[in-house]
Amino acid sequence: MANEQTTLQAPHPSASEERERSKEIGNLRGLLPFLAPYKGMLGGAVAALVLTAGVSLMLPLAVRRVVDGFETETTELLDQYFLAALGIAALLAVGTGLRYYLVTRLGERVIADIRKSVFDRMIGMSPAFYERIMTGEVLSRITTDTTLLLSVISSSVSVALRNVLILMGGIALMLWTSPKLTGAVLLIVPIVIVPIIVLGRRVRALSRENQDWIAESSGNASEALLAAQTVQAFTHERPSAARFDDVTEKSFGSAKKRIGVRAVMTVIVIALVFTGIVGVLWVGARDVREELMSIGALIQFLIYAIMVAGSVAALSEIWGELQRASGATERLVELLDTTDSVSDPAQGVALPLAGRGEITFDAVEFRYPTRPETAALDGVSFTVKPGETVAFVGPSGAGKSTVFQLLMRFYDPEGGQITLDGVALPEMERETFRAAMALVPQDPVIFAASARENIRFGRPDATDAEVEAAAKAAAADVFLSALPQGYDTYVGERGLMLSGGQKQRIAIARAILRDAPILLLDEATSALDAESERAVQDAVGELSKTRTTLIVAHRLATVKQADRILVFDQGRIVAEGTHDALVAQDGLYARLARLQFTAGLAAE
Repeated sequence: MANEQTTLQAPHPSASEERERSKEIGNLRGLLPFLAPYKGMLGGAVAALVLTAGVSLMLPLAVRRVVDGFETETTELLDQYFLAALGIAALLAVGTGLRYYLVTRLGERVIADIRKSVFDRMIGMSPAFYERIMTGEVLSRITTDTTLLLSVISSSVSVALRNVLILMGGIALMLWTSPKLTGAVLLIVPIVIVPIIVLGRRVRALSRENQDWIAESSGNASEALLAAQTVQAFTHERPSAARFDDVTEKSFGSAKKRIGVRAVMTVIVIALVFTGIVGVLWVGARDVREELMSIGALIQFLIYAIMVAGSVAALSEIWGELQRASGATERLVELLDTTDSVSDPAQGVALPLAGRGEITFDAVEFRYPTRPETAALDGVSFTVKPGETVAFVGPSGAGKSTVFQLLMRFYDPEGGQITLDGVALPEMERETFRAAMALVPQDPVIFAASARENIRFGRPDATDAEVEAAAKAAAADVFLSALPQGYDTYVGERGLMLSGGQKQRIAIARAILRDAPILLLDEATSALDAESERAVQDAVGELSKTRTTLIVAHRLATVKQADRILVFDQGRIVAEGTHDALVAQDGLYARLARLQFTAGLAAE
């Protein structure tokens, strides 16, 4: 499985192969699918762009007419020239405003689409993907990289295209004004292009490096902040801050090098361009003295030369921004093109009989991608009948929770087959069979919302009455009603306002509300006190009568009433039976039972 998936780790910006991939500004082609739906808006922006560039190129012609006609033209004609200049300025203002509106709106729309596409892709990726990339890095790509792209699409690309048009039109009009002076100007073009190409490659490499360090910095910060209590409990604030400082300084160091190279490139280009212009003007001034051209023509040529030089200087600076955007686009497209090790079939099969809940594991073999040397499940086979309650017990790491991971198809087994109601899981869309399951994980996830919305997460269309009924069944109603705003109390990020037991009861209520034919309980009562555990066990007992229930538990008191108990050890099923039968066998289960129940009696 691991070989089928694009490896996305926190990259090392020093790796030459990483730098090599960012040398092509052609990576910006990855934006074309997002621009395609907005051809009308794009066309309008281009039209406004051409209009403003054309109007800008008309201004020097008007200036020449005014200068050359100052002494010969009548007052009426001069008035007309100045009125025409005002009209051109008004047209330029309207065109510029329209261009800004269309281009900026297009940029915001495209970036919103990119963010949604990347998030839609990432939220469906299997856990194997997140074993190889930090969540903080994904968030960095969705935020930092898209913000950079927004700046480029909304500003840099528009300015670049405008300057390209002015450059091309300016050169053409310079040639029309004075072929001799234009030829002199064009002699310096190759001298200007060389540093742009040579230094531009270095800027591209440093841009990718800088973005990679920013992503690693975000991943580092996300990991530390999500575990802030643990960091503080172990007085690890200084080492954590030092580690973040180190990564941030490396990011700054690569940015400083990039800025330095771009600054040098800008200095060289501008110096060469304006040195060339001064030389050309010297030649033009001599032609005016010899009456080979008029003062108006020289001023017209001068304005065009300045416009062309300004365009070249602007393009050299924008080129660096486009290179940064190229690296950002590459990183985003990399996420969109990542192949997941778990995928849906092209044509999924429907779940038969409305999900009766018959589960079969047939000789299932599985190793986690990050631990390929250890078999998490080694030839595991069992069948759970519809409506049956089956418990999985055994020491930590024996493979119990892995059964749930494979049943939810977070991973695919390396060997064997898993079926639900006779249909192999890979033949169905994941959404199809997951809709038939309700999971209570070992570490319940509580969202930054109200308690009511956290329970309603199990079934978004549930009424308030159904939410409260599920909470009562999970023994959560008493503490929820006692909160400041009752069920509508905000519980904080990751449920920080709640105790471990309260979080677990909300997670159980969420599963009860889902009302799925298969109930998966992974250490669902481990954080509950004795009274709450008994209440929840009674509720689960009632639920289990009408649905298939799988229970993973270390506390054997929670599984004594199961129809069957499967004992796992080192990825294999080593015993099977009821609680009484397994105790009588005097095997691993009996040993675990003696340890727990004897300890419980001693504690009493």
